[in-house]
Parts: sequence; C-alpha cells; structure tokens
Amino acid sequence: MGRRPRRCDPRRARGGGGLMAALALPPLSGSVEPGGSLADFIWFRTGGPAEWLVRPGDTADLAAFMAALPPSLPVLPVGVGSNLIVRDGGVPGVVVRLPKSFAKVAVEPGHRVRAGGAAMGITVASAARDAGIAGLEFLRGIPGTVGGAVRMNAGAYGRDTGDILIEATLVLRDGSVETWPAAKLGYTYRHSALPAGAVVVQALFAGTPGDPATIGAEMDRIAAEREASQPLRSRTGGSTFKNPEGHKAWALIDAAGCRGLTRGDAQVSEKHCNFLLNLGTATSADIEALGEEVRARVKAHSGIELEWEIQRIGVKA
Repeated sequence: MGRRPRRCDPRRARGGGGLMAALALPPLSGSVEPGGSLADFIWFRTGGPAEWLVRPGDTADLAAFMAALPPSLPVLPVGVGSNLIVRDGGVPGVVVRLPKSFAKVAVEPGHRVRAGGAAMGITVASAARDAGIAGLEFLRGIPGTVGGAVRMNAGAYGRDTGDILIEATLVLRDGSVETWPAAKLGYTYRHSALPAGAVVVQALFAGTPGDPATIGAEMDRIAAEREASQPLRSRTGGSTFKNPEGHKAWALIDAAGCRGLTRGDAQVSEKHCNFLLNLGTATSADIEALGEEVRARVKAHSGIELEWEIQRIGVKA
C-alpha cells in the first residue's frame, strides 16, 4: 500500500486578501465546501481533497464568484473525473464542479444541439438521436461531460469534439462571460487553447439530418464495442496515453510487455492496456508511478515517448 495521503488544510491563512476574504463578498447561491472530497466521484476513487470545492447556482453566480477571487488564486474546473488523476496531497485553490442545473440539453433548428457544461456525452448523443440528428453518435463513447470534451477536444471512433462544435460559452478566470467560436479554441489532437481557469458552461454542436433508427444502431454498436474492449466496470481513468502519430498507444504498451503490470494495487489493464486500474487500495502516487514506468518501458522498447492523455492535478503527498 502507498503512503497515507496528505490532505490540503482549508484552514490555512492566505495573507493579503485570500479566499477567506473573497468568501466574505456577496455569497455564492450554490455551495462552497472547504476540504471537499474529490475521491468521492473521481473514477479512480483516489486522491486528496480540493482546498475549496465550489458548485455554483448558475452562470451569473459563477461569474460573480470568479470575479471576486484574487487573480493569483488557482481555479480548476472538474467534471466527473473520468480522465483525471488527483494527486494524494490534494488540489490547492478552488475546484469548480458544475451541478445538474448545468446539464440541460436542448435541440435547436438547423440540426443543432445546445448542451450545458455538466451534460454527459451519452445524454447529448441520445438527444440528437431522438431528434434525427446524425454525427454526434461518437459522444456515446465518451464517458465525460461536455465541459471536459470541449476542453480536451475529446474524441472516439474517428471523430473529435472539434468536428461538431460551433461555439462554447465560457466563464473566464476574471469572471467575464464570453462565447468563443470553435476556431478560436485552436484545436489539435486532445488539446485546446482554452485559458487556464476558464469554465465551459455551455456548448453548441452541429449535426446533419439522419434516421433515428440508424443513429441508434450506431450508438448501440459503439456501446457494445466499448463493453467488449475496455474495462468499463473497473476503477479507471479512461485512455491513459495519447496515440503517437502513426501508432496506437495500447499496441506499444503491449509490445513493451506492460500488459497486467502492477505497482501496489495499481495495474495496467489486461483487457485494454492503455487503461490503468485501481484494484482497490491504490494511491494516486501508485497509479502515476505505474504510468511513468509504462512510459519508460515503451521508450526503451520502441524509442517512442508516450504523452499523458489523463490530466494529473494537485500536489504529491
């Protein structure tokens, strides 16, 4: 077993008008939780707490709150944590988690779907299917929120978020609310130019006319393929490493002899070796160290350096 995680102490004083002072400003209509647990919902079920876990009431509430925070205070949006390692020392500053009020999905004219930042990919894909809108089926294979998909240009089955995004509405770190066209996000593979601390509160997607039955069949195919090939019923974090140009990360990992490799209670999945698993009592340090060992072995075997796709946040214990 790994070392006992060191928790962030939310009672620490921040001199010069820190968060405690900011919280004395007009109150948040949502909730502010000091020392809020992230391991309760992060898929790996590991890691330390947020110094402050914030759930805003609505966009205006979040914007006012962000504007009142000292500029030096870090802000990090987190969805369902399906592609995240939260380090054992916790996350300093503010973690923003959008509640269900940000998960609304609506169909608009022109074969478009507008979705809140907290909406799940499957919810968006299902709404599009029911409205006869094709092209969004791949979202069925992305087990995260719209906000996370927009931020990292999430993709699956040959399509990326950037292929269907028209625009995204953001609350920037200074509290301003802006709507950015997709082109401004500077999308590349699993990357966007979204500024640090910005929270995606809404996105508008475009599809094409389609038959609901055909769309549904494709979504069912995607679901069945995921079930057959990925460890969906395990404590995992999704695809661990980006696919290098011209290669599949899982194949490189397998060729380097890493399938089933363990460190403590962290394991490289035997079902899909680009997935890391928490078998029960792994710490985030165990999981991250296993990932680094995989990278080293792949580099030694093939000369290719894998890049993390999973986002690693917080401080090490």
